[in-house]
Amino acid sequence: MSIALTGRRLAAAHWPLLAVCALFLVAGAHISDDYGVIPDEREQRRIGNAALDYLAGDGERAFDQLLFAHDRYYGAMLEAPLILIERVLAPDDRQAVTLRRLLTHLVFLGGGVCCYLLVHRLFASRALALIATVLFLLHPRIYAHSFLNSKDVPFLAMFMVSLYLTHRAFRRNTLAAFVLCGVGAGVLINLRIMGIILFAAVLILRALDLPLATSREERARILLTASAFALTAALVFLASLPALWTDPLDRFAEMLRALTVHPRQTFSLFRGEWFYSPNGPPFDYVPVWIGITTPPATLLLALVGAVALAGRGLRRPRSILRNGPLRFGFLLLAVPAGTMVAVVVLESNAYDGWRHLYFLYAPLLLLAVFGLQWGASFIRGQWAHAGIYSLTGVAVAVAIVSLSRIHPYQNSYFNLLTDRTTPERLSSTYHMNYGQNTWGLEFVSAITGMVEAHPSGALYVAIPYALRNGRLLPPGDSERLVATQEFRSGERNFYALRDGQPCPVPPPDGARVSHLYANTISCVVDPVAWFGGLRQRAPETMPLSRFRFNAHRVGDVLVYLRDGCSPDDTGERIFLHVHPLDPADLPSSLPKSRYEQMYGFENRDFTFSRFGVRIDGDCIAVAPLPDYPIARIHTGQYSPAYAETVLRSLRDAEPLVRSRFDIHLDPDARTLTYVRHRCSAVDAASRFFLHLLPLDARDLPHQRRTHGFDNLNFSLHDHGARTDDGRCAAAVPIPRYPIASIHTGQFDDRERLWETTFAWPGGE
Repeated sequence: MSIALTGRRLAAAHWPLLAVCALFLVAGAHISDDYGVIPDEREQRRIGNAALDYLAGDGERAFDQLLFAHDRYYGAMLEAPLILIERVLAPDDRQAVTLRRLLTHLVFLGGGVCCYLLVHRLFASRALALIATVLFLLHPRIYAHSFLNSKDVPFLAMFMVSLYLTHRAFRRNTLAAFVLCGVGAGVLINLRIMGIILFAAVLILRALDLPLATSREERARILLTASAFALTAALVFLASLPALWTDPLDRFAEMLRALTVHPRQTFSLFRGEWFYSPNGPPFDYVPVWIGITTPPATLLLALVGAVALAGRGLRRPRSILRNGPLRFGFLLLAVPAGTMVAVVVLESNAYDGWRHLYFLYAPLLLLAVFGLQWGASFIRGQWAHAGIYSLTGVAVAVAIVSLSRIHPYQNSYFNLLTDRTTPERLSSTYHMNYGQNTWGLEFVSAITGMVEAHPSGALYVAIPYALRNGRLLPPGDSERLVATQEFRSGERNFYALRDGQPCPVPPPDGARVSHLYANTISCVVDPVAWFGGLRQRAPETMPLSRFRFNAHRVGDVLVYLRDGCSPDDTGERIFLHVHPLDPADLPSSLPKSRYEQMYGFENRDFTFSRFGVRIDGDCIAVAPLPDYPIARIHTGQYSPAYAETVLRSLRDAEPLVRSRFDIHLDPDARTLTYVRHRCSAVDAASRFFLHLLPLDARDLPHQRRTHGFDNLNFSLHDHGARTDDGRCAAAVPIPRYPIASIHTGQFDDRERLWETTFAWPGGE
């Protein structure tokens, strides 16, 4: 009876919160299927299925999946319940997608509820708490991800929950409160190892309480509650992650290493230039992405809140430790600042915008509430308060309008700090959707349009993840999609132009083009017509090169042609090295000296499947070129014939190092050549690591100086090939600065397969 009465009282007191959550839930149920299916969902579902199978007794197979999965660093605390509910309530694939999205969105709304409770505790204001909740839920990018992304957004929601539990624990100062805070921290670290930031912050704050204790009993209580928090968090984390059970310390160390050296390697477009994620992001990557993709009102209020808190702390520094709200505010300042510094110093693999760091929106939003509260208290008078809250209401209305106008592309939201009016400016400056070859959410409308325009018969498509997004279609329609790179005239063919391939202007008949902020975010054309038109224009120019493919320059693209080609012709990597007239035009996402010393050209190597198709048995690929003046182009293919040439040139040469791969060094050409005469499929598929230790650490790129060596990891298809009779060869260019020694070998997801270290012969 008392519980029911308490529930009614809470509902009466906080009915606006319940109304907001109900509105968001109804809206989410209505629009959840408008978004595409992201590739990460497959890995997340695999983790959840493996965890459930392991708990159900299918031990060895499920444990191997948990231990060696690509995303093994993520726990199954959320994924296992999602999969369990899917198995019970979703009989078909489409219903499973919809149910999964609504459940993930519900977790996001739970984070909003905790945001309300925390702000209400901090400021004793329902109005501020409601404004904070609405701003939390209305970040356009995070709102879209709340349906799609069962990694980053649930982690953000749990981070807000943990902040609430942290504030509650320090305010109550009881053993039970710190144990509950430890449960939250354990779940947070299970979702993403980055949660260890808040775990460490709680222990640091508790340690700062020790000098302030006035009695032995108070110090004992501080030590007891800190120990209970740490032990609870460790036990929850360990119990919820079976992959740690066999070797907890080594596995946990591996998870920590993944913060800086995650196995996923990708390219990201930032300020008009590409950088390679394993090399670490530019120093301002995270703050710039937050600045251009967060609603301006929230940014401004967060800045005001940060300045106000810092000012109060500087005026009375000793009060930071004794003043609970002020100390909590400095925790909110320290988390984003420390994280951004750590990303740069540790060279973390930041890519895809700042989605891996969406959890930072929780402290930033709370700082914005501090700023709003400070402004309301600084300006005297009832009308002034009403004006501040009215302006906040306008900001909320603007956020709702922005969210509605760009639906369903909220994941590509940019604010007014960017140029959103110049045609194609944004798409050439930043990844608007993490690249059309990765998430590909913008192609959902194209696929839906194809199905509606052609209600029967097969549809042959070369669209990234077409079959994955086809899960959103009714079963009969999804089965008509046929993913292929081979097309024939007269069929219903659809090809999505990739990053860098310009959409024809005007678009040809039947093209399906989507725009956002005056930028083309998807362009689907008939490949027979589009590639065929370029093929007709190419013979008007002399080939730049004649090899397995003839390469012609047509405008700002290279067109590669081969009549009557076989799958073998398309299976190997094509290298494309562009030498500029002025070396200063080379991309500067890595230091220019690195490009000049190491290559002197821009490397635009690609696979045929990325830029090419087969049409009526003939092959054609179209690769974009940079817009700076070009001195010369060196292009070719890493084919079995290439490997044969390399092996023939080294027939009588003595290798510098004999190992699983023999290694030859040409000091003058600054080239390392790897050779193996009995090369298995594992040898050819496993990635190589190549670490160069310089004589002078100042020669290293600035991102690598903390490590003390240069990282030039590569795979065989990056710089070599396997011959038809099973031999492998790869030739890798190396920088021109003086090198002391080289450490190299191969690795897979489980271990290093071989490694060797050797000094540069004769010194430099």
